[in-house]
Amino acid sequence: MNTLTRAQLTEAIYATVGLSRHESADLLELVLNRMADALAEGKSVKISGFGTFSVRQKGRRIGRNPKTGIEVPILPRRVLVFRPSQILRDAVNTSAPRQAAS
Repeated sequence: MNTLTRAQLTEAIYATVGLSRHESADLLELVLNRMADALAEGKSVKISGFGTFSVRQKGRRIGRNPKTGIEVPILPRRVLVFRPSQILRDAVNTSAPRQAAS
């Protein structure tokens, strides 16, 4: 999986949009903070052509400790869910290496 650092995203904004590096870094932080605030409020964040991030509530439930096998309660928590767009899925499927037929 490829990941991008804030520095790489800032550089991409700088190269694409033409803002100064400082303005690019400020813009990136503004966008990331707005996304984080929206997700914290339980809203979805749609990135056109990429996918949608949303927060889901997982309720209290019973799980199993993998080491001991004993049932344990799992506390409610919020989980970030990403649903890729069809455009992203098609791009991934197109660029995935083809497996030779055996």
